[in-house]
Amino acid sequence: MDGEGNAAPSRRVLPQLLLVEDDLDLSQLLREYLSETYVVTSRATGEAGLDAALRHRFDVLVLDRRLPGMDGVAVVTAVRRAGIRTPVLILTAMGSIDDRVSGLDSGANDYLVKPFDFEELGARLRALLRGFRESLPNLRVGEWHYSPETGVLYGIAGERVTLTDAENTLLRTLSEAPDRVFTRQALLEAAFSAEDSPGTIDTYVHYLREKLGWDAVETVRGRGYRIG
Repeated sequence: MDGEGNAAPSRRVLPQLLLVEDDLDLSQLLREYLSETYVVTSRATGEAGLDAALRHRFDVLVLDRRLPGMDGVAVVTAVRRAGIRTPVLILTAMGSIDDRVSGLDSGANDYLVKPFDFEELGARLRALLRGFRESLPNLRVGEWHYSPETGVLYGIAGERVTLTDAENTLLRTLSEAPDRVFTRQALLEAAFSAEDSPGTIDTYVHYLREKLGWDAVETVRGRGYRIG
């Protein structure tokens, strides 16, 4: 790769989805359906789902409301308290108005009552992702105005920098949670693939710094990286 980091092959990066569902048969069916569009991580308990949501970066969360131990509403509440704004859709057999209100009040973005059609679930997830991305048209990265949807940054003097797909996914992950320190493994799972090594993150952080300045990404010694 040359010094400007433009020789990396572009790749289509699928959105990351966390599915938390304790019904193993339904979970398997959902994974098969959703895997056509998303990289799906599945968990079967609320505690395991919350741990995954706090450790890794996802584009959307799909949670069953009634989970063993920590229920879906408690998971959403904890996720929001942690400052994670990822859109959340709750699945449930509890379809009363009070149930829906409590789920939405916890911080969920949408609510789908079982039994449901998979095509409707897919449509609702697409709408959630569109709405979330449109609500974040411009983030600040140092002195840059950043559009995660397009992967373009604009400087105060009119400069324009276009990121590769992988660079954009990495920077979006960091910038959407500006107070969070990400481990290399968490960034690897969010922006790359299981075949890549954690050193890939160091390489792409270097590319971002070359394009945006050394302070664009901060190294937190012994922990990982966060947005500068």
